[in-house]
Amino acid sequence: MAIRPILPYPHSGLSETCGPVTVFDDHLQDLVTDLTDTMRAAPGVGITAAHIGVRQRVFVLELTPGTVLTYINPEILSQSAKTMRHVEGSVSMPGFTDEVERPSEIELRFQDAAGVEHNETAEGFHAICIQHEIDQLDGVFWLKRLSKLKRDRLVKKWEKSRKP
Repeated sequence: MAIRPILPYPHSGLSETCGPVTVFDDHLQDLVTDLTDTMRAAPGVGITAAHIGVRQRVFVLELTPGTVLTYINPEILSQSAKTMRHVEGSVSMPGFTDEVERPSEIELRFQDAAGVEHNETAEGFHAICIQHEIDQLDGVFWLKRLSKLKRDRLVKKWEKSRKP
């Protein structure tokens, strides 16, 4: 459908909590399509509705080319005590990454674009991506998962890169 503008860090919209989806209709399907198109154009492996200024609990992932996973109203039910570190970044802060530690396995509940509820267990990179995107839906930008020193250093580099 359309590639939408992505909110750049530190846009205030990236710190807001998204509300649940209550209507499963053609508008929601259009949003999912726009998210997919926007994610691919960014490029990225995941994007939330919050990244394009829509305050709804929706995100898509494309971990395998051609296979788009849609998560609506996702909720983590449990997570492993075992953690893993992985390099993360954001379509709202392209080109800037750092290592984040998260649980290596999660169990979640979510709905698809038709409103059907699903339960899923995800591990490894898949689990990391889901947690990253749910954080964004909760208004927690990935930088908040870094130490203050790392976060401040990265933000300073980001700000410097944005000056003409």
